[in-house]
Amino acid sequence: MSKQIIIRGANENNLKNISLKIPKNKLVVFTGLSGSGKTSLAFDTIYAEGQRRYIESLSAYARQFLGQMNKPDVEYIEGLSPAISIDQKTTNRNPRSTVGTVTEIYDYLRLLYARIGIAHCPSCGKEITSQSIDMMMEDMMSMPEGQAFYILAPIVKGQKGQHKKLLENLKKSGYVRVLVDKEMYDINEVPELDKNIKHTIEVVVDRLKMKDSVRSRLADSVQNALHLSDGIVICDILGQERRIYSEKYACPDCNISLEKLEPRDFSFNTPFGACEKCSGLGMLFEVDEDMVVKDKTLSLSQGAIDIAGWNFSKKGGLAFFYMEALVKKYGIDIHMPYEKLDQKTRNILMYGTGDKKINVQYVSNSFAGEFNPVFEGIIPTIKRRYHQTQSMSMKKYYQS
Repeated sequence: MSKQIIIRGANENNLKNISLKIPKNKLVVFTGLSGSGKTSLAFDTIYAEGQRRYIESLSAYARQFLGQMNKPDVEYIEGLSPAISIDQKTTNRNPRSTVGTVTEIYDYLRLLYARIGIAHCPSCGKEITSQSIDMMMEDMMSMPEGQAFYILAPIVKGQKGQHKKLLENLKKSGYVRVLVDKEMYDINEVPELDKNIKHTIEVVVDRLKMKDSVRSRLADSVQNALHLSDGIVICDILGQERRIYSEKYACPDCNISLEKLEPRDFSFNTPFGACEKCSGLGMLFEVDEDMVVKDKTLSLSQGAIDIAGWNFSKKGGLAFFYMEALVKKYGIDIHMPYEKLDQKTRNILMYGTGDKKINVQYVSNSFAGEFNPVFEGIIPTIKRRYHQTQSMSMKKYYQS
């Protein structure tokens, strides 16, 4: 297949015997004065001939609905593929508009993905499917005769706590064995669990040996396990493998549930399909420390940081009182040039104190007091203010 589109003798409209080669699979821009023939070459020659050839390749039945297209005035074109074009019109600059949305091709792609797409767990990558009880039963019944196995119901998965009440309720319901953190216990002999450690608890619903006559009992056990664990059952084949089944559209390993795929799930312009991090815009607002600190040779007291609301050198301002609290708690030297501060101190200033509170004492001409907030950090504060403000001038300020 040709790697170029070769055009010879193009005379459409105001083109005068133009010949050229255009690389394929590249972004190509036609530039020139108004009336120089850009539209005649791109739309009336290349697109028109590509579309005409595509329509001619269709059946006579299909062509009757599409109509005939005239051949452009060109001697020879080689390397064309079926083509699409976007109308030349002035549109508002909108980051949510793409070639796919403007041409409405994306609507068909969303429908295609929703109908034939196969969902995979975003955490572990496994295919996400829902299984009926009959499908689970058939898979279990395929085990060789005489194979011993457990039917388990996972009721706690990676959760902290002692789970005393849960174990007591299981005992009252007549269950006698549980797997706690992969160890088998009689339900009366489960040791006290550390409430600060994540635990996994699986109820032993039944222990069976595979044979034809076990089907009815197996079906009852599977039903009980699904009821206990909200739709998940584990078949633990002793000494071999664990088969996990789910009657929901979910990943049983990661406990991630999904709705059945719909076209809206593939639209970055709806909350259902938009990336949670960028909200479907494809861009993130990030703050560069080098732009926050205007002069690293200056100290904090000399105004090394001079962002709206965070000028530590301005006495009497809230930022100044915050800095006094940080100095008191972390021993920050406000007279040392910023470039000589250690990384720990820089991290506190830029990214905050986490969940550790500081004691801020403030004094003004009219009032005095104190409060104990956490210090959010300069960079998270700038990000928050950028997303919260309705002022375009402030957004531009934070972007500059």
